Amino acid sequence: MFATTFPERFAVRVRRKSCALRRLVRVTIYKAPTRDMAFVLKHVCHFDDILASGHFDGIETDMVMGALEEFGRFSADVMAPLNTIGDEVGSHCDAQGNVTSPDGFKEAYEQYVQSGFGAAAFEPTYGGGGFPWVANMGLQEILNSSNLSMAICCLLTQGAIDALMHHGSEEQREMYLPKMVTGEWSGTMNLTEPDAGSDVGALRTKAEPVGDGSYKLFGTKIYISWGDHDMVDQIVHLVLARTPDSPPGTKGISLFLVPKFHVNDDGSLGDQNDVKCLSVEHKMGIRASPTCVLSFGENGDGAVGHLIGEEHQGMKAMFTMMNNARLSVANEGVGIAERAYQQALNYAQERVQGRAVGTAKGETNSIIAHADVRRMLMTMKARTEAMRALVFYEAAALDLSHFGPEADREGWGELADLLTPLAKSWCTDMVNDVTSTNIQIHGGMGYVEETGAAQHYRDARITGIYEGTNGIQAIDLVGRKLPMRGGAVVADLIARMRGTADKLEANGALADIGTYLSESLDAVESSTKWLAENSSSDINNALAGATPYQRMLSVVVGAWLMGESALGAQGLLDDGDADDDGFLAAKVVTARFFAEQLLPEAQSLVRAVAAGPDDLFAIPTEAMWFAG
Repeated sequence: MFATTFPERFAVRVRRKSCALRRLVRVTIYKAPTRDMAFVLKHVCHFDDILASGHFDGIETDMVMGALEEFGRFSADVMAPLNTIGDEVGSHCDAQGNVTSPDGFKEAYEQYVQSGFGAAAFEPTYGGGGFPWVANMGLQEILNSSNLSMAICCLLTQGAIDALMHHGSEEQREMYLPKMVTGEWSGTMNLTEPDAGSDVGALRTKAEPVGDGSYKLFGTKIYISWGDHDMVDQIVHLVLARTPDSPPGTKGISLFLVPKFHVNDDGSLGDQNDVKCLSVEHKMGIRASPTCVLSFGENGDGAVGHLIGEEHQGMKAMFTMMNNARLSVANEGVGIAERAYQQALNYAQERVQGRAVGTAKGETNSIIAHADVRRMLMTMKARTEAMRALVFYEAAALDLSHFGPEADREGWGELADLLTPLAKSWCTDMVNDVTSTNIQIHGGMGYVEETGAAQHYRDARITGIYEGTNGIQAIDLVGRKLPMRGGAVVADLIARMRGTADKLEANGALADIGTYLSESLDAVESSTKWLAENSSSDINNALAGATPYQRMLSVVVGAWLMGESALGAQGLLDDGDADDDGFLAAKVVTARFFAEQLLPEAQSLVRAVAAGPDDLFAIPTEAMWFAG
């Protein structure tokens, strides 16, 4: 009976337990929600107007939908199966500073490059497909759902492309963009240093002019996602640094292009630049994404870099990349939420436990038959659909700000600016709730790693920190975005939402949704007015209420877009599109659920917005410690 040692017997028990768990659950399978995406594009995001702008000649709706379908199949088959091994194995850095990605990642990335999907939304001049940016949000979401760690590499490259497209010289664009657009070369963003996190102005990395137009960089950057890896031949680092005698703070920062390998005049790669990965962080999630400590000038020679744009204008150029990245991070929230929802739905249909109301004695049901499980699933579904609508709508606003009717472009750009902190903060807050609910639906099996539910929860947590914490987004919202055009930009948004509420109230089938939206807009208007009237006397009034206000406005915007979705679906139903499988009817029900059960949060936050800072600072710091 005791022929084996205790550790050996314990290992056998663990293996048996693991096998039993795997029989009871379906480890995360993913199918791209392309039908949902198509509906949002057509009925919420003005997609026909975008394509009709004249800029996207040759791009048709069917072409975009076909690309989403094909990329969905590719990602489900190639990227998604690597999600678990990426979490279990992670990326690793050796003593020489070389980073190795998990097995299968390099091969999958090569297939991604060959597929051409990563280039879809960029200008044909540099090898892109010329798609609208809102269509790219669908491709990004699919990639995020399939394998967030891999997606981060691809999305950082897209942000670096955007920065070079807007601020790089023609020579820099010609040399780097063709291979970055295809994904053959990847890009990074280098801001953070040991003593300069959110306070970017405190950074110390130096850039010394050589005399031939180039610079030598010396310094250390931390938390650099995909700062080194083995999936590409070249990594293009965009690095913030200070030139000699630069003014203090952010006004003295410049942006530099620092390639991992020097590039010869003919485009071939030369020797390695003086850039080295010192270590890779050990993280709670996205473990396959190497978060690197990078040293520039480790060998003493300095890392050769080239100025992007003008000296001391680095933050302006970097914010181009950061704003692109903030929308992409919001979309990360959508992608993980969708995958968690699909997993929870599959599990709830398979897991048999308990007897639902109306079931005969002695019989049991799948847990999806229980009302509270249905509530949790509907909450996940409604939040995910609202998040998707918000991210897609902001991307559509960006497209229209560039390519829409000339007279409307400024307004669309202002709306996109206003929606950026909402999308980034709300989607990344909500994904924490959605992935946590996934674990709750799984019960104890969600808390063990075998099911995969815990990975989504762990992976999601970083999104609220990326690209400016959500508190910083709230400060940006009340400090910079609400005052735009003397408050007229947010007033225009409220008027736009009231227009939707009026349409809903005029539609008998949707009148209750309109009423709930209208009541919540009253709360938004009163809170917006309070912030405007009380911020000038004490800025802490705005700062103390910023986060609850941001949440309030976000959930109302989500409800507004769900209302637009309901109007689109009900219109098709009224026109005789019965949609036998219930897709359209489900859109209406989900919008009503959001309005009835999730939107009331907005009105509950009115008091928090106007509470002021007194209680926040009433307790002295030393009195906040209770040592017993």
